[in-house]
Amino acid sequence: MNEIKHNELRNSQQKAGVKLLAIWTLAWVVSTAFLRFGAEYIWDYQLAYSAIALMTHLAIGIMMILVNVKHLANLDELQRKVTMDAMGITLGVGLIAGIAYEQLEDIKLITFEPEIGHLIMLMGITYIISILIGNGKYK
Repeated sequence: MNEIKHNELRNSQQKAGVKLLAIWTLAWVVSTAFLRFGAEYIWDYQLAYSAIALMTHLAIGIMMILVNVKHLANLDELQRKVTMDAMGITLGVGLIAGIAYEQLEDIKLITFEPEIGHLIMLMGITYIISILIGNGKYK
């Protein structure tokens, strides 16, 4: 009986952690857009506003990282393993693909400048697929 309550409490804490992580991640995405488009469309690249937006963006990013670390600490061992494996794969794919992608323009295999957004999308897709495969592997 005590174990059931413990598991329910743990599940409740994990759901709250996921919600908090989602909120901070969304805040970071919004701050990224605000930093990028605010300068161009709201404050016309005024240095003070851009500096404030950048500092806010960095502070929100740091909070997102701290919330993510706390979330990882609250996962059970299997969930942590799946998540850490997915993060490791994503880091590797991002590093390898990012460096190769950056070199494509330099060695004249593409005519456009590589965009960080493309790398972020690749890493997001890699993470999601890695999580799905990892969860499927242990079911």
